[in-house]
Amino acid sequence: MRQATTILSLDTHGQGLTDITPAVAAWVGEQRMEEGLLALFCRHTSASLIVQENAAPEVRTDILAYFARMAPEDSRAYAHDDEGPDDMPAHLRSILTGIHLSIPLIGGRLALGTWQGIYLFEHRRSPHRRSIALHMAGA
Repeated sequence: MRQATTILSLDTHGQGLTDITPAVAAWVGEQRMEEGLLALFCRHTSASLIVQENAAPEVRTDILAYFARMAPEDSRAYAHDDEGPDDMPAHLRSILTGIHLSIPLIGGRLALGTWQGIYLFEHRRSPHRRSIALHMAGA
């Protein structure tokens, strides 16, 4: 059994979904493992990780609209507003979606479905520099 780790750093453009599948798949390929498990961990409390459809852009638009309704930016609704009206909703959205993923590696490739992609979900309005820890164990 082998293990490999790295930190993937990227800049977001504000609220939205950033497809990180190509960067993750490239790193996985460099490890030259055939079978195993990839763990991804978002090192932030106002961004998250999701696996979602990568074909229709309307899916991403609808996801953003849904989370705007689930955790609205209403400063009257939250005690914590130290960093602005989008701060507490960003924390809630990351709780709802999660900050870690596990994806099997089969035949040297991530076992994602045909229409699945890995996304960093930025919940803040402003651009941020985000980092994701990757850990792969396999052979």
